[in-house]
Amino acid sequence: MLGKILTGLWAGLLAVLLSLNPAAAAEDHKAEAIKHTEAAIESAKNGDTAAAGEHAKAAKTHAEAAEKEKANPHLEAAIKSLDSAIEHSQMGHADKTGESAHAALTHLEAAKKAF
Repeated sequence: MLGKILTGLWAGLLAVLLSLNPAAAAEDHKAEAIKHTEAAIESAKNGDTAAAGEHAKAAKTHAEAAEKEKANPHLEAAIKSLDSAIEHSQMGHADKTGESAHAALTHLEAAKKAF
């Protein structure tokens, strides 16, 4: 009896693991990338380039994870724009940091709509 219960539990666990959808994980990463990109834009507006750069780095990490799970040209473009935002934040250019982060946000939102 116990053997049948354990076998059933293992079968159920296996079914759950196999049903996990990588696209759902990519959606989570895109949502996190969008959240951090919006925070980077807000920080840049406030002139806080250090915080904007940290948010841009976090957004880039999530965008790269989403891109690995499901490739999308908008994610590639967002990553390039986030790289630019990071570079400008390191130079203390709040306006350019914000512009680059805004460009990244546009691409991230397009990637979210794409699938």
